Amino acid sequence: QVQLVESGGGLVQAGGSLRLSCAASGRSFSSYAMGWFRQAPGKEREFVAAITWSGSSTIYPNSVKGRFTISRDNAKTTVYLHMSSLKPEDTAVYYCAADLEGTWWVSTVDYWGQGTQVTVSS
Repeated sequence: QVQLVESGGGLVQAGGSLRLSCAASGRSFSSYAMGWFRQAPGKEREFVAAITWSGSSTIYPNSVKGRFTISRDNAKTTVYLHMSSLKPEDTAVYYCAADLEGTWWVSTVDYWGQGTQVTVSS
């Protein structure tokens, strides 16, 4: 079992930056690939970023590539999402996710956090 708790959300102006954190507890954090998703009102949950268990590889969709950076600290069992050049369309609830196989379909993710709200004002 892995428990995930996000923090760091809030209100930021367009063009600004924000760093989200996801603290993990439970077994074998370093064995899990970690990811971030987001869900805006009335929309489906969408993939934002992921990082392998070792931190050696990351992936992003085109919508955030070059603006978002995912990282992890296995010693602190924490994963981060640094977001810059934020846009109003980045407004959503951001969810941390853990998956043993590193496959990022919403229906197959092993564990979810409770989410943290990010609001970008124009």
